[in-house]
Amino acid sequence: MVKAKPHHFAAIQEVELAAFETLRVAGAVSGQPEASTEEELERYLEDDLLLIALSADDAVIGYAGAYGVPEEACLHLGEIDVHPDHQGQGIGRRLVSALMDEARERGMLQASLTTDRLAPFNAGFYQAMGFVMRDGADCPPRLAGLLQMESAKGLDPKRRCAMTASL
Repeated sequence: MVKAKPHHFAAIQEVELAAFETLRVAGAVSGQPEASTEEELERYLEDDLLLIALSADDAVIGYAGAYGVPEEACLHLGEIDVHPDHQGQGIGRRLVSALMDEARERGMLQASLTTDRLAPFNAGFYQAMGFVMRDGADCPPRLAGLLQMESAKGLDPKRRCAMTASL
């Protein structure tokens, strides 16, 4: 895992668009494929929390972007994607672990994310990494707000969930 640079943005977006199809097959998304915007990637980059996984020939095959939420001493995992040709090899796990290690080094106390609750490579994957679903009254307001924004973008609110993990 290496830190991404702005010149990696196009390759990162290509990975995300390819991974979209895996999510579509699982029923987690529908409609036109979308990738993170340059502004969203810049946010991760500004916090120095944009990592990429490279193939042997230095092609971007996965990425993870996060940002800090200082008032909560929290790392928020915004996006993690691995190209379908490279899924199932532990790349996503290594990306998430690297970000969580970085968060610990920065003194953060928890990590958060939103994801699809039904696709086994989403919520189930994060549960195996120590994340816990936060529903209803147990869902922090910031995460509930993110879930509402996702619903407004067309993601099925019945499939979405918030998760947190202690660091």
